[in-house]
Amino acid sequence: MLASNTMNQIKEVLDTGIKKGEVAGANMLVIKDGQEDFYHADGHADIASNRPIQRDTIFRLYSMTKPITAASVMLLLESGQIDLFDPVCQYIPGFIGQKVHASGRLVPVVRDVTIKDLLSMTSGLVYPNDENLAGEATRELFQEIDQKLLGKKPLSTLEIANRLGQCPLAFQPGDSWQYGASADVLGALVEVVSGQRFGRFLEENIFEPLGMHDTGFWIPQANRNRLATAYEMINKNDQLPYEGNHLGIINAMDRQPAFESGGAGLVSTIDDYARFAQMLMNRGSLDNVQILKPKTVDYLRSSTLHPAQQENFDLWYTLSGHSYGNLMRVMTDYSQAGLLGSNGEYGWDGWLGAYFCNCPEDHLTILIMMQKKDAGTTSLTRKLRNIVHAGL
Repeated sequence: MLASNTMNQIKEVLDTGIKKGEVAGANMLVIKDGQEDFYHADGHADIASNRPIQRDTIFRLYSMTKPITAASVMLLLESGQIDLFDPVCQYIPGFIGQKVHASGRLVPVVRDVTIKDLLSMTSGLVYPNDENLAGEATRELFQEIDQKLLGKKPLSTLEIANRLGQCPLAFQPGDSWQYGASADVLGALVEVVSGQRFGRFLEENIFEPLGMHDTGFWIPQANRNRLATAYEMINKNDQLPYEGNHLGIINAMDRQPAFESGGAGLVSTIDDYARFAQMLMNRGSLDNVQILKPKTVDYLRSSTLHPAQQENFDLWYTLSGHSYGNLMRVMTDYSQAGLLGSNGEYGWDGWLGAYFCNCPEDHLTILIMMQKKDAGTTSLTRKLRNIVHAGL
């Protein structure tokens, strides 16, 4: 149980962050030994209307969608419907005959991208950038996705996966590591294997069994007033609402999207995501409902990078002391990490600041929700979780 002075420190640090304009508002949930230990909310879900952050506030998860996508792939794995070494082109034809941008020219792949490559971010797929032909082609594709997003013919999950397969890769499959659009392809793969829309598969196999009633790829009209406004900093002290449709995600979340992004598309509440996190902490079950088998969860929360791949992951300096696997970070060397924690801790964050970690060694789960452009894991987030770990 966190001591009262530890709880007060958390409240003071969050309040200071809000007053300094680091975030408009946030909430935080700490679960210890399977029981809620601490919850706190402060600041605004919407500044203009003076609407506060509340327990049922809905947040855009962005990349915190990825662990849920990885869990959906694990369901297919443990039921024998896929092999992680299956070539992706076996399911998504756009991946046939891929090319790699190397030494200023396009060369054929030495081997096909596999499902395991997608889960490990070792596929060579990237997010939009200006670094090479792979990033430029991906940027052009996401620009097209955004241009068509609200029109009559938006690109679908499977169409986008096929188009991603036609983009050059940044490196030969398995040779390195780079964060990118791999999870979006996995969402399409789940559709092909299951014969269902990705969102429906998640509803039937994860959300409904776990009682995650506020999690999905869009928000019905009756609940839309609970969606937090996203904010961007325009200078050191001022925030404005962010209204862009980043990475093919409809910011308003006001309609069922054609593109159900496995990398970034979900919304959720802090309590809904806590149920998913606790299911993983319990090695696949929650409240007598078995979602995944224990051995499957053991694999899901493991790091999977070999040394050459790890070398490129290590360039992400704020994740020193970590490795990566199955769309999540995994703490592997506590002594090298830049924050308090324990080896074996795993989780991920989102572009707008949603954050979760599970710490099996400490029987601890931490969730923090905010909506700030380009946030990821913020300095404020690290401060808050350091207080929790120090106060155990």
